[in-house]
Amino acid sequence: MVAVVRDKQAVREEVWDRLTKLGVARFPGAQGRIPNFEGAADAAARLAGLDEWQRGATVKCNPDMPQLPVRTRALADGKVLYMAVPKLATDRPFLLLDPERIDASPRKAASIKGSGQAGVPVGLDDMEHIDLIVCGTVAVNRKGVRVGKGGGYSDLELALATEAGLVDDDTVIVTTVHDEQVVDGDLPETAHDFRVDVIVTPTRLIRCRRRRRPAGVIWDHLDQEKIASIPALASRA
Repeated sequence: MVAVVRDKQAVREEVWDRLTKLGVARFPGAQGRIPNFEGAADAAARLAGLDEWQRGATVKCNPDMPQLPVRTRALADGKVLYMAVPKLATDRPFLLLDPERIDASPRKAASIKGSGQAGVPVGLDDMEHIDLIVCGTVAVNRKGVRVGKGGGYSDLELALATEAGLVDDDTVIVTTVHDEQVVDGDLPETAHDFRVDVIVTPTRLIRCRRRRRPAGVIWDHLDQEKIASIPALASRA
């Protein structure tokens, strides 16, 4: 497990450095983050053209800057949007943004600050089935194996939602990234990692052939500090 973590960090550093050197990283920079990238709005527009997007009524999306255009488009298209509370640190670890019930513009409501004002905190028991998940990614390969920024929260969000029956085989998992974040060859992968179904960049669409999703929380992969910090886990430990 330690070796895999180290390998993942090496992948992150490589991608962060490449985006920075090529000048395609955008505010607030790449290092240590789900990197914002040149063409993020174009990737969101390409995503919105997919049948899966057009059919879906509910979207769960990460709160990072490169997916702001995705969240904005979701609200503009009339979709119910869920965003995770940072580090899942509250009893109601998601924000519900219902376009029929918010007064702010989609762009403002979809921002990190705006979602805190327009969103309604909800727990897993209060949520609807999730049709589409959009996750942030540092690196991804054509098999759909992804490397995030290292916190493991996207994996936990999916595991908890799966156990709650909010995510099933009909749920599609997508990531929007810069072309330079799509890497050749294998990427390190652990039992709690999920693969994405679709990769969307500003210039292309990649459909991944083989799904891989944990059936729920893998408790052996969590330490007591992590469990204690997340009420949705601590209440079940």
